[in-house]
Amino acid sequence: MPESLSGKVVLVTGGAKRVGAAIVRRLHREGASVMLHYRGSEREANALRSELNAARANSVALVQADLLDLAGLAEIVRNAVNRFERIDALVNNASAFFPTPVGEMTQATWESLIGANLRAPLFLSQAAAPHLKKTNGVIVNITDIHAERPLKNYVIYSIAKAGLAGLTRSLARELGPEVRVNGVAPGPIAWPEDGSFDEVARQRVISNTILRRTGDPDDVARAVYYLIAEAPYVTGQIIAVDGGRSINL
Repeated sequence: MPESLSGKVVLVTGGAKRVGAAIVRRLHREGASVMLHYRGSEREANALRSELNAARANSVALVQADLLDLAGLAEIVRNAVNRFERIDALVNNASAFFPTPVGEMTQATWESLIGANLRAPLFLSQAAAPHLKKTNGVIVNITDIHAERPLKNYVIYSIAKAGLAGLTRSLARELGPEVRVNGVAPGPIAWPEDGSFDEVARQRVISNTILRRTGDPDDVARAVYYLIAEAPYVTGQIIAVDGGRSINL
């Protein structure tokens, strides 16, 4: 079958591992060249670049950056354009996730969670917009089902993802008709690496899904691919990939 994204260039933030790596692999498999952003996962980023460039030479490049550095966000986009000469899609996947119960929230936790989950997607989208307009491109934001149904003890994270959902709809209006903007809202796909969800907590989450199981990172990647490559009349929408959890809480 022909590669539907052949000749296209996609910038994916947080693309070195977990859901981000699944998105990179899926889009690359469909023919896209990828600018893979990472912050601290250098080993994983280099390994993924080597793997995918072995399959198709010079098709994946890396850019390292801290998304909390507002001044450096436009440089990420410039790196992608300088390397591949265009951008057809931006996937705002990178995220920060940790609890902030009432009474324990600080300016530092606010800056970290809002910065990674909302501010960075906003300013990356602004920097990429002129290039995306030239290619009739796409922005896909990875939101969260807890944008609509806040997660207890995760006050700032839930606020940030709610903002990202609002940003998705707002940018769809601002950047159309040239650029489509949509979101994917995962449910229980990949558990936090910090061990904050023990087996009891995990089973409680799974029991609230209609499908009674966790998803796979590629479930999110397939939805991202759909919105980029197979949904030319879809904009301003958010697809929940959550096994039905968001309607069963």
